Amino acid sequence: MSTDTVHALDLTPRQTAISIAIIGVLFFIFGFVSWANAILIPYFKIGCELTYFEAYLVTFAFYISYLLFSLPAAHLLNRTGFKQGMMIGFWVMALGAFIFIPAAMTRTYGIFLGGLFTLGAGLAILQTAANPYITVLGPKETAARRISIMGICNKGAGILAPLLFAAAVFRVTDTDLFNRLATMAAGEKAVVLDELIRRVIVPYACVGTVLMVLGFLVRVSPLPEIDTEHESEEVAEANADKTSIWQFPHLILGAVGIFLHVGASVIAVDTIIPYAQSMGLTLLEAKVFPSYTLAAMITGYLLGIALIPRFISQVTALRLCTALGVILSLLIVCVHLPVQFLSHQADLSLWFVVLLGFANSLTWAGVWPLALDGLGRFTKIGASVMIMGLCGNAIIPLGYGWIADRFGVQNAYWIILPCYLYLLYYATIGHKKREW
Repeated sequence: MSTDTVHALDLTPRQTAISIAIIGVLFFIFGFVSWANAILIPYFKIGCELTYFEAYLVTFAFYISYLLFSLPAAHLLNRTGFKQGMMIGFWVMALGAFIFIPAAMTRTYGIFLGGLFTLGAGLAILQTAANPYITVLGPKETAARRISIMGICNKGAGILAPLLFAAAVFRVTDTDLFNRLATMAAGEKAVVLDELIRRVIVPYACVGTVLMVLGFLVRVSPLPEIDTEHESEEVAEANADKTSIWQFPHLILGAVGIFLHVGASVIAVDTIIPYAQSMGLTLLEAKVFPSYTLAAMITGYLLGIALIPRFISQVTALRLCTALGVILSLLIVCVHLPVQFLSHQADLSLWFVVLLGFANSLTWAGVWPLALDGLGRFTKIGASVMIMGLCGNAIIPLGYGWIADRFGVQNAYWIILPCYLYLLYYATIGHKKREW
């Protein structure tokens, strides 16, 4: 760690504001790159002729890297410090974006997945640094408010990403083109799909270039190093007999909660386009639904900022959100009612998927402070364990795709019900456990 390491609580208000602003930019980048997957899934499904299960390998390849790289990321940050580690994370992400170029030139799905895996590896480094940063930049009682601000940055980018990606790669005539694919001769179809898939080259070349530049900028930014190695007297005494993060049940249970939360969250966003298409909506009409879901999530963040901790505690907000998730999960699979809303003719259950965004909004913000509470010198390794939980984004959507191929896209939403039931358990009981 560098010699200018400081305790977050010792920062001046101006330093804190600057630090939060810089971390907010990072969360915007996280969101833009991550939530573009919502449009990549149906895009690759058409362009590379995939099943639902194969298409959801997009999320698997992207997020499984969190499982593999989170612990190495913690060791990297220990060696380099936070800022230099973030720079490396941005450069790894840039490499992943550039891998899309040869993948598009050859229309090779496996190379695309390699690019997504590399993007995820870079994000694992950045997330391992950024999440403890925002957690300790102030009192733990208001951590949910700060994380909610980061969530607005993240999901705001998520609203833009599918729309900008769709604008960059889709044409107004594509709906007719997609309808004719099934009747095309093999040679003609290959030419059309080659042209379609190569439309990602320019957008991802631009993304890679921007990520390279951001790596340089974050390295020279005024963002301070934070010290997670030294403990208060109270925390040191409580952790005196601790030799491993496995001796913190509330952390391990929280990491499981993050695994289930992010899996359910990505299902709410990344499956909604195919679900809307199953009701007869075209891809060009359905592309806006991830933005609706993320807008519902931002609404929840804004309420969290306004209400926590003045009117409700972050634990109460977590309990309300997880209970709402249980209710919405049941409504999605049980309700069948055609409705006209916002100029869309679709089943009411589609709008319950949109509302999952609201249910998911304060879950991440609620779980993180509870899981990292009292870790002291174990904070970095604890944060990396929490980031490993993001592999839920890789595994749970694959389960959704497997069920969707066999039992239909609506029945596949049964997979998220146990996720919310566990999260409700953690919000009420699990986060209090200090011994196994």
